[in-house]
Amino acid sequence: MPKVDVATVPVHKGTGYPAPFDQPCADRLRQRLGDAGGLTEVGINLMRLAPGAWSSQRHWHSAEDEFVYVLEGELILIEDGGESVLRAGECAAFPKGSGNGHHMINRSATTAVYIEIGTRSPADVTTCSDIDMMSTNADGRFVRKDGTPYPESHPGS
Repeated sequence: MPKVDVATVPVHKGTGYPAPFDQPCADRLRQRLGDAGGLTEVGINLMRLAPGAWSSQRHWHSAEDEFVYVLEGELILIEDGGESVLRAGECAAFPKGSGNGHHMINRSATTAVYIEIGTRSPADVTTCSDIDMMSTNADGRFVRKDGTPYPESHPGS
């Protein structure tokens, strides 16, 4: 089993969201551990959220399961049913096609660290619950829900 040296995995700051939707996530840090290990069918990311930062816009996946496990700190999970606190040692699962829009916000005074795991499906469509935005894995572009592209949209979240 090849070891991944986390210290050498590039750190990506922010998201590929078009403005102004990128701002709440501007201080989010992601290391793509699964990519570093050569995985192609599952994404595994080490995530860090500074105080006040969002994990993403609230969203759900049509064809991908998603799972998060908190390693350090405390996050507020916001989904269709309301808010829940996630502390170190706790997790949440989001089955594909559920329509349950979710994201996490760090409302604490310290950085939170978590692992994010998700399947990868070229057929997946990510739909944002609270804003007029969606994305397909086929091209990675962020578009309005009617398919109109955002001029500043670029893949890479």
